[in-house]
Amino acid sequence: MKRRSKVSLGAATGASDSEQNFWPSYADMMSSFALILFFLMLLVYLSNLETGNNLKKTESQLSETLSLLSITQEEADAANASLLKTQDQLAEAEDAFATVQIKLDEANANLAGQQLVLSTQQAKIAEQEQYLAQANVEIERMYGQMETIVGIRRSILEQIKQSIEAVMGDSSRVMIGENGNIILNEGVFFDSGKSDLKAESVTVLNRLTEVFSTFLSNPENAKYIESIVISGHTDWDGTEENNLVLSTSRANAVLEFMLKNPTLNQYSSYFCAAGYGETRPVADNSTDEGKAQNRRIEISIILRDDTVMEIVNDYLNIEVPEISQ
Repeated sequence: MKRRSKVSLGAATGASDSEQNFWPSYADMMSSFALILFFLMLLVYLSNLETGNNLKKTESQLSETLSLLSITQEEADAANASLLKTQDQLAEAEDAFATVQIKLDEANANLAGQQLVLSTQQAKIAEQEQYLAQANVEIERMYGQMETIVGIRRSILEQIKQSIEAVMGDSSRVMIGENGNIILNEGVFFDSGKSDLKAESVTVLNRLTEVFSTFLSNPENAKYIESIVISGHTDWDGTEENNLVLSTSRANAVLEFMLKNPTLNQYSSYFCAAGYGETRPVADNSTDEGKAQNRRIEISIILRDDTVMEIVNDYLNIEVPEISQ
């Protein structure tokens, strides 16, 4: 029995040692756990502390964001209002554009019409240019014919003047006046106040007869001549009636002498005589020089109006193309 007790005591002793070894380990473990738990709690605290700070910061940022959001919303509302206004303006602009487009289409249609009219006008202008070219040719031809007529008249006048100058040897007593007539001083044919031809005038008259005969014998010259007028003129000394008689007698004396020539007589139908007395002065009758100029015989060559008019009518009868307005 004693032995069993001994064994039990040994066992009890072993158990006591085991319990003694167990508890320190448990205490250490619990102490470590508590320390870990403390650190965890500390970490959680610190984390919560940081989170709180972050939360406050976030709340501050959120407040600022909300404030900015409010401002942005106002700006967005203003932008929306501006957008609506812009859309209205755009709609008005589109309407205006549509109106302009309609007008543009109308303008294009009108332009097409105008271009058609312009093409027609250009064709008419081409016709006018052709007409003008033809008219210029006709005008040049008419001018040529008129120059021929004027040239013929000028030629006979120059021949008469030169012939008389050659016979008299004096150019001061014969001239071509501003009216285109040959003017012969009284002294070439007559003494003062007389209508009888002077003997020395025969040579001049014969020369005149020769020139006119030669000139009228050419049909191209004669066809332009209406008449050749021998006219007498005086100054205003004496009575008007006497002066008229004197001037007429002098003109007739010159013409009668010239027509005595058979060669010229065949062209007598071209000639006539006229007296104008003092009614057609070419200078001042209050001076001797002027009176001397007024006492004269004039030879006028009258062109046929129908010949000139025929030339003009030929020109006027050119067909003129019409231009539409």
